[in-house]
Amino acid sequence: MLDRQTQGADSNALIAKILAADETTRSELLARTATEVRVSILNTIIGPKMGHIGGDFSVADILTTLFFGVMKLDPDNPNWQERDRFILSKGHCSAALYSVLAMRGFFEIDLLKTFMAPLSALNGHPNRRKIPGVEANTGPLGHGLPIGVGCAIAARLAKADRRVFVVLGDGELQEGSNWEAAMAAGHRGLSNLVAIVDRNRLQQGAGTEDTNRLEPLADKWRSFGWEVHDVDGHDHRVLYDMLSQPGGSQPRCLVARTIKGKGVSFIENRVEWHHKVPSLEQVQLAHKELAV
Repeated sequence: MLDRQTQGADSNALIAKILAADETTRSELLARTATEVRVSILNTIIGPKMGHIGGDFSVADILTTLFFGVMKLDPDNPNWQERDRFILSKGHCSAALYSVLAMRGFFEIDLLKTFMAPLSALNGHPNRRKIPGVEANTGPLGHGLPIGVGCAIAARLAKADRRVFVVLGDGELQEGSNWEAAMAAGHRGLSNLVAIVDRNRLQQGAGTEDTNRLEPLADKWRSFGWEVHDVDGHDHRVLYDMLSQPGGSQPRCLVARTIKGKGVSFIENRVEWHHKVPSLEQVQLAHKELAV
């Protein structure tokens, strides 16, 4: 069992290796780490038999790239003033965030075994008062981007160079509060703000376009004054390039095309896996596929 300090040292060594590598090696290292994140997610949710594995898996490559390749963070000093801010607006995918935070050294990996247990710090939705590395309590959809806008404005007022990253679910964009926040960010030209849409096209119970059509999604963000890029949300090279680039004069949005349940064949692109936990037999099959 690794303690937090050992895990943190290991992650720092990995990050140094990632940042020093050429594009191909960096992408391979990030992909390997993302697979470890998916294994951790799987192991985390099978205990309580609760979780959102489909969305956890679709966002794993994005979170891995941010936490292991892009963001300025210090797990030993999680309240470091000049840290970059990360907000998981789709807070129901907390198992993915917790797995990344543990692997990054914010808390001991063994704590993941308490996920959703009574009185556990690892709630079904992240709580900033209970877990280091969590910047905002999220769960009710549509709250993360407004908080991110406030963080970006605060950084500008402080004349700080920290950046703010917000990951949103695509179904979440049916909440009007996101578009109020997008309008404010575009108006203020918050170039230190990056929104990443986990565009897996599935939400609870149906496809997004069957529920409340979002397309043309990229054009909608552009109309609010954002710099928009349509990207493959599982391509670590593209994600790293787009997320590590400093902002210009506008807030940046990545519409990240992803696959719900990415990495396990019987979960991929299946709407029922929005909120479902695999059986023990399915867990074994998933482990085999992820090992490959």
